[in-house]
Amino acid sequence: MEHPNLSYINELSGGDEAFKNKLITIIKKEFPEEKDVYFKNFKAKNFKASAENVHKLKHKISILGLEESYKIAEDFEDNLKESNVSGYETFNEILQNITDYLETL
Repeated sequence: MEHPNLSYINELSGGDEAFKNKLITIIKKEFPEEKDVYFKNFKAKNFKASAENVHKLKHKISILGLEESYKIAEDFEDNLKESNVSGYETFNEILQNITDYLETL
């Protein structure tokens, strides 16, 4: 599994440490909240809302440089729109991977 990184954030910040730290702070705040809403909707079998949650989480996945994971999330989002939960375990592994990484920042 690929590993999250700050390459894109570093590129966006252009060496501005304050801006970089602000982006990281926003991600560290929003990601757990968005993840919790996703799990809540999935557990309630509200797959349309879960797909919307995955869509929002994809942005964090992308910002953290996870290109393969982004593609997996896209497929999972499409599946959820069809009430198909294929990809659930893999997507959850991606979320855990990000959670673990954010704890190191």
